[in-house]
Amino acid sequence: MTIHYPDSGRYFEDFVVGDVYKHWPGRTINETDNTWFTLLTMNTHPLHFDYNYAKAQMFGKPLVNSLLTLAIVGGMAVRDTSQNAVANLGFGEIKIPKPVFVGDTLYCETTILDKRESKSRPDTGIVSVRHTGYNQNNEEVLTIERSFLAKRRGYDEGKLPTFGVQDSTQPKAPK
Repeated sequence: MTIHYPDSGRYFEDFVVGDVYKHWPGRTINETDNTWFTLLTMNTHPLHFDYNYAKAQMFGKPLVNSLLTLAIVGGMAVRDTSQNAVANLGFGEIKIPKPVFVGDTLYCETTILDKRESKSRPDTGIVSVRHTGYNQNNEEVLTIERSFLAKRRGYDEGKLPTFGVQDSTQPKAPK
């Protein structure tokens, strides 16, 4: 029998400037997603949930809340980029070149822009990325730059959960 532990994500050393990660699967936005997110965030602009109002506006139908688009695109990238991060450090320029509508499917890719060792935390490094969101027609709908504090190898030594394991197969930080 082999015990398989959850993937803890990439470490600072794993990132290479210029590399591109294609994230999968995509995510189709439905009306409930848009309505709940809009109400949850108290965004009362009728363009997101009032079909009668929206049909008289520029796009002729409701727009998906752009912060929902941002949250989904950013979330899609976590597994491949910051699953193993300590914290987000900042969000930079955000561009929304095309609207997103209910029924659109979002996809994401991430480009590693920069990385450097942390001066104040030697067991971490700073990674800067650009997430780009596309719709089902491969049209760019969002870009955002982000930086996060990434763990270096050894950061988690002895800190990972045991998952009930009581023997020498206890997980260790990947080498």
